[in-house]
Amino acid sequence: MAEIMIKNENLMNPIRFYKMSGCGNDFIIIDNRSPVIEEKDLSAFIVGVCRRKMSVGADGIILIENSDTVDFKWRFYNSDGSVAEMCGNGARCVARFAYLNGIAGSDMSFETLAGVVSASVSETGLVKIKMTDPLNLKLDYPLHLRGGEFLISSVNTGVPHAVMVVDKIDQTPVKEMGKEIRFHPDFAPAGTNANFVSVQPDKIVAVRTYERGVEDETLACGTGCVASALITARKFALTSPVTLLTRSGGYLRIYFKLHQDTYSDVYLEGDARVIYRAELCEDAWNY
Repeated sequence: MAEIMIKNENLMNPIRFYKMSGCGNDFIIIDNRSPVIEEKDLSAFIVGVCRRKMSVGADGIILIENSDTVDFKWRFYNSDGSVAEMCGNGARCVARFAYLNGIAGSDMSFETLAGVVSASVSETGLVKIKMTDPLNLKLDYPLHLRGGEFLISSVNTGVPHAVMVVDKIDQTPVKEMGKEIRFHPDFAPAGTNANFVSVQPDKIVAVRTYERGVEDETLACGTGCVASALITARKFALTSPVTLLTRSGGYLRIYFKLHQDTYSDVYLEGDARVIYRAELCEDAWNY
């Protein structure tokens, strides 16, 4: 059985954490500035704690750590223990966590593997974050799947995303097609997240996402919503801001500037809910 070395050596001093949700994407957030975890096998710890029904359960874990240049830095892990460069919903949640715990003011910046992210936290719980500039936008190219050839678009919004426009989003086999796209040889070796979108008559974009690292459909994906907004804006002449309806029933709003073929000043706005505050004991991951 894998062991995690905890600086707090017994259950009298367990690890404090927040469980938070951004539009249905849920995270465990731990203040690790004065380290509470020594990483003998951090991956096993993450997988154990994120396992639903057996532990807290979450789409990912975020560790807040010290930064020499901005308010703090994060380490973000998917529920399978893999590292992700960026997560839009996680970024909103970590920003509100930092504000509520006095780690940063209502306007802040923090380090991610995708670059420095800035955020503004409102008193109502809405958080608006400035995303890194998108890269490698490609529109409407063929992808061969088991069901035939499909047109797909892609962009990197901190992590890679593929986007497919569909007619009947509620009937789309997101888990099956998403998994096939995620592991498609054209996106090897890193793989990609897969998004399926449908523009509604009111111009709201319905989106469903299969997330790399979670390896399933999630209720929302912030970077996926950014990718979906930018691509549908180009394909359907939508203007900023674009509103997206996620699988959770919640809405995210994407702001951007488009100059010729280049996007800049991309912002993601949405909720960042505190579900509960609690303490992790060893039984949460050692089973």
